[in-house]
Order: sequence, then C-alpha cells, then structure tokens
Amino acid sequence: MARQRRAGLLRCLNGKTGVTMKAVNTHHVRETAMKIVFLITACVSILAVVLICVFLFANGIPTMHEIGFLKFLFGTTWAPNQNLYGIFPMIIASIVVTAGAIAIGVPAGLLCAIFLAHFCPGKLYKLLKPAAELLAGIPSIVYGFFGLVVIVPIMQRLVGGGGKNIITASVMLGIMILPTIINVAESSLRAVPQSYYEGSLALGATHERSVFSATLPAAKSGILAGIILGVGRAVGETMAVVMVAGNQPILPESLLSGVRTLTANIVLEMGYATDLHREALIACGVVLFVFILLINLCFSALKRRME
Repeated sequence: MARQRRAGLLRCLNGKTGVTMKAVNTHHVRETAMKIVFLITACVSILAVVLICVFLFANGIPTMHEIGFLKFLFGTTWAPNQNLYGIFPMIIASIVVTAGAIAIGVPAGLLCAIFLAHFCPGKLYKLLKPAAELLAGIPSIVYGFFGLVVIVPIMQRLVGGGGKNIITASVMLGIMILPTIINVAESSLRAVPQSYYEGSLALGATHERSVFSATLPAAKSGILAGIILGVGRAVGETMAVVMVAGNQPILPESLLSGVRTLTANIVLEMGYATDLHREALIACGVVLFVFILLINLCFSALKRRME
C-alpha cells in the first residue's frame, strides 16, 4: 500500500509540474511574440519618419538651390506665374499667428487645467471634463466654419475691414489648442504626489498657495509637454487658418492684416501646381518641417534648463 501511495504521489507531482511547465512556456511564447510585435511597430514608425524626411529633403533642397536659398527664404514676392518664389511673408505669418495662439491658448488652457484638477466641484467636473475632451475631437473644418461665421463678424464689428486677419487666426488657433493643453496639463497636475500639497498645507499655506507654489511647479515637465503638443498643432493647422486668415502672401503691416501661412500656401496651390511651382511648395514643406523641429528643440532646451 505504501508503494502504491508513493507512486500515485509521484504521478500527481509529475502532472502538476508538467502543467506548470506548459504554462511557463506559453507565457514565454506570448512575451516573445509581443516583443516582436512592438519591435516591428517601432521600426515601421521610424521608417515612416525617415521616408518622409528623405522625400522632403530630396525634393526640396535641390529646388531651393535652383531658386536660390536667400531668394527663397527671404524673398518677399510669391508669384509662381512670374517664377518668383519668396516665402519670407509666409514665414513671418506662421510665426506671428503661432505666437498669438500661444499667448491666447496657453494661459487659458493652463488655468482651466488647474481649475479642473483642484478647484472644480464634482458635479461641475462631470460636465466640463467631457466638454474639454469633446473639443479635441472636433474636425478642423468645423472650427474653420465657427471662425468664419462667429469670430470674423465679431472682428468686423470691432475693428472694421473684412475681419480676416492675424488676430482672428490667432484666436481661432488659440481655441483649437485648448483641449490638448487642458487634458495633458490636468493629467500632469493629478500625477503630482498628494504629499506635496499636504506638506504645503502643513506649513501654513492656503489652498490656492499650495496649488500654485507646490503642485504646479512639480508638474511643470508634463505641462510643458502639453504646450509643445499644442504649439505643434497650431503650427501645422491648415483648414481653419485658410478660412479666417485672409490668404494674402504679403508681409503683414499690422495685426489686422490678412496673411497666408506656410501650411495654407501648400494647401491652396498644390492642387494645380506643376514643375518648379510644385517643387517650391515641397520646399515650403521642408521649411515648415525645420520650423517645427526648431520649436521642439527650443522647448526641450527650456525643459532641461528648468529641471
């Protein structure tokens, strides 16, 4: 009887060991398969970026050389029918409109994120949070219609003229970058350990002072990331800007002048452009690519300096 019991116990242990080994092998296979999937996804993403860069620079740099780098970058006349390809007015327009969007959207978005994270009542939060997330899903063309129907008439009544100018485009872009800044900044504020806030209260600070002096500085890295994403959208936005900026490829004389950004220029003329004209528009894409890259580098340098 004892021998039979020992044999049964051994068979039971061997069966359990076999099941355990099978589970371990299955788990190992799944991990290996997911590593391969992640590696392939990362390689595809990197390859896509590399191909875009190769396409842009391979077509844009020779065109800029043919036109003349200085004439292309600092020329003030864009007239393809006369073989004049100066994009300096559009570079200035892109910078000014983006700066206006930052001046309008960043403070409003940051204050809204602080309110949602630390001051908003629970019932009101259930209404405002979905509304802020909904803003991120609205198509650009809808924003453009809103600007054309609402903001442009308001500007006409306030300052006269056609209402399509730098201020209108800046206000429109400032509204468009709000959801990005709000959502990222709020997530960053909520990720700050509660001990920062509680420690500030323990030292005698008020609720407002604790939020702005302890929690907000601790979340500056995530907030800056949200600002970078918002600026990237402002620089790359096209359809809404086309509808409210005035589309005039000239140097702006004031904030009430109509302008044309680099993205708007590409969209408006790529459909019928041929030969050198088409290549010049691709070169505009190169300048826009470098422009966004420089902005990201500046923000990265600022982030490292703040840390």
